[in-house]
Parts: sequence; C-alpha cells; structure tokens
Amino acid sequence: MVGVGLRSPHIHQILSERPEIGWLEIHSENYFTANSPARQQLRDIANHYPISCHGIGMSLGSADELDKQHLGQLKQLVDEINPIAVSDHLSWSSVDGQYFNDLLPLPYTEEALAHFCRKVEQVQEALGRQLLVENPSSYLSFNHSTIPEWEFLRAVQQRTGCGLLFDLNNIYVSSFNHGFDCQTYLDAIDPRTVKEIHLAGFTVKQFAQGEIWIDTHSKPVSEPVWQLYRQWVRQHFTVLGGVPTLIEWDLDIPELDVLLGEAEKAQQIIAKEANDGISAA
Repeated sequence: MVGVGLRSPHIHQILSERPEIGWLEIHSENYFTANSPARQQLRDIANHYPISCHGIGMSLGSADELDKQHLGQLKQLVDEINPIAVSDHLSWSSVDGQYFNDLLPLPYTEEALAHFCRKVEQVQEALGRQLLVENPSSYLSFNHSTIPEWEFLRAVQQRTGCGLLFDLNNIYVSSFNHGFDCQTYLDAIDPRTVKEIHLAGFTVKQFAQGEIWIDTHSKPVSEPVWQLYRQWVRQHFTVLGGVPTLIEWDLDIPELDVLLGEAEKAQQIIAKEANDGISAA
C-alpha cells in the first residue's frame, strides 16, 4: 500500500476528485486545533482515506520533559481520526522550552538511549498504542557517541516495543555525510519491526569545506534510493508482505499527479517483486 503526504496545495483536489491513493500522511501538529477548518477538512478526508499521523514536534530526544499539552492534543487527534500509524523522530528540537526549526541529532550514548526509551514508553502509555520511530538524516555527529546509529535505533525498538519508520532516503543521505555503508544499516534492522517506509528526494550542497547532502524532500526519489527500496522489497516481501510506503515531498511541492506518479513507481516495484516471488515458489 503506497501513500503520499497530505499537503495544503492538494487538499481541495483530493476532496473534490478523490484520486486513487493508498493512504495519506499528515504532519500531526498542523491539525491540533479541534475546531479549525483544517481539522474539519481532515475529518472529511479521513472518511475516504486511511490516515497516518507523523509528528515533527514531540522532541523525544530533548532533555526537556514531554510537553503535556502537546501530548494531550496528539491524543485527542489520534482518538478522533484513528490513524493507521502514529510516528515521530529519533531526534530532538527543543531545550528549556525553546523550539527550533530542525530535527537535531542525538549523541548515541547509553545515557541518551535510556532517556529516549523512557520518553517513547511515556508516549505509548499516554496514547495507548504503539509509536513508530523514524531514523533521522543528519549532518554532524558527536565525538562522544559510543553506539552506531543503527544499533541505537535497534535498541530503542527492543527496549520499548515501538515500531520503526524506516526512511531509506535518510539512510542514503546520512551514509554519504558520515561515510558508512547503507548495507550495514539495512542488515542491522529486524525487518519485522519496520511498519512504514519513507521515500523522498534530497539536495546536494557544495561548500568551501566540501559537499553535503541535505534531506530537503523537494525532489523526486533518487535512483539509488529506488534501488534500496527494490532491494528491501525483494528480500522481505514474500515473508512479510508489503509495508506501507510513503512518498514525501514537503518543499517546492509539485502538482498532485507528480506525487501520484512517484507512488505508482513504488507500487510497480511491489507488484514486480510479488509476481517474481510467486513465480519462484
């Protein structure tokens, strides 16, 4: 099942034309106000499409305690919409109540791991359901980190029972920025814990100090990321079946047909691997 992100330029078209889309992902915080026009539009859309709630503001990795108001608004939204999944990031974005516009990386240490797991458990208890945690894209790392990111993410899942939102573009971007092998990351993750996959495009930036790749969600999915997706589906489809897959596009948003074309590419990959698996059997 392949979906796309629900973005404001496409809402009226989706409501009026109801195109064939497997599911839609929202940024949860955009719909926190219960009586807002946006929330009413979401109610209407949710009558026709499965919805996934993807958070960008919970700041699970922050030293701050969880924002009770934020968590309460999320619970109210989740209880009303009954989404197919609720997710947030392996990152932090606030300190002392001050919020930033970025999803910032964690130091991968035992102390940070214990703290992050405690936050995930608190959220799952408050929502009464499993949370999915997304692997980040990052552009710096901490010298005192002692755990590779993939081992840190795996430990979060094992300790909390959360699911994983596996962003293949983030893995590809970070592999260049930090010099690790994508295959090492893929091999470290139990595919049974992956409940959702994200695909997106990235931007290459050149600076005097060198080149960096940035997860901008402003372009089509790159061919290397499609290759990672083909590999993932090929290895795991016959055993686990399809995992809900999302096309993300958040900046320089194109016409809806462009997103649906990207979604169709993912659907074709799933269909091919399913047919190949049946033929092999």
